[in-house]
Amino acid sequence: MFLKLSNITKRYMQNNEENLVLSSINVDITEGEFVSILGPSGCGKSTLLSMVAGLLKPTTGEIRLQDSVIKKPGKDRGMVFQQAALFPWMTVEENVLFAIRDIKNKSERFARAHLYLKMVQLGSNLTQYPHELSGGMQQRVAIARALAMDPTILLMDEPFGALDEQTRLRLQQELEGIWLQTNKTVLFVTHSIHESLKLSDRILVMGTRPGTIIADIKVNLPRPRLRTDEEVAALEAEISSMLEKEIDKVVKEELKQ
Repeated sequence: MFLKLSNITKRYMQNNEENLVLSSINVDITEGEFVSILGPSGCGKSTLLSMVAGLLKPTTGEIRLQDSVIKKPGKDRGMVFQQAALFPWMTVEENVLFAIRDIKNKSERFARAHLYLKMVQLGSNLTQYPHELSGGMQQRVAIARALAMDPTILLMDEPFGALDEQTRLRLQQELEGIWLQTNKTVLFVTHSIHESLKLSDRILVMGTRPGTIIADIKVNLPRPRLRTDEEVAALEAEISSMLEKEIDKVVKEELKQ
C-alpha cells in the first residue's frame, strides 16, 4: 500500500489530564488518489495531517509511506497550509526557487519553478512580491512551491479556507486540473462537504471526541462535478446528516458538563 496509517492514536496532556484526540485510525491510500479528510471543528483533521507530514508523532501506531515509517518531515511530502507562508522579501519566482535550492543545475531549477508557476497561472507574475498579490494568488504560489519539490504526496490543510467563495471555487477548479495533469497523491483537509465532493476520489468522514473515521466514502462520479447533479446532491445530503449527528453529540456532551 502506498500510504498506510495503522492503529493511530494521539493523546495530549491538558490541565494535568490526558486528552485523547485521535483513536484507532486505520487508513490505506493508493498512489494517485485524491483523498479528503472531512469533519467538524476539533475532530483532529489537521493533527492527523501533521502526523503524515512528520510534524507530530502519533502516541501509538505507525504511518508508512512506500514502506518507510514516517518519523520526521521529509521532501517526499509537500505541505500547503491555510495561509500561504511565503517569504515577504522574496519575489514569486524566488519563493519557489528557494524550495528547490538543492537542485544544483541552475537551468533545471529555473525551468522547474517556471513550469509550476505557469501551471497555477502565475507565469507572468514572477517578479511580484507577496504583498502585491491577492490571497488566492499567494495560495497559487504556495501550491507551485510544493509541486516544484516533486513530492511523493501533497498534503493540503484547508488551503482555500481563508478565501472568498469565488476565489475558492476558481482554485478548486485549478487544483483539480493540476491533479489530473500530474497524477499526484493528495491528502486534503477541509470543512466543506461540497469541496470534498468536487475534488475527491474518497472522503474520510471523521467523528469527534475522540476523532475517529466514521465513514470511508468512494466518490465514483464523473468529473467535472456540479452541485446540482443528482448523485452529488444525494451524497452531500448523506454526509451532511452524518456530520449533524456528530455535532449534536458534542452539543449534548457539553450541556451535561
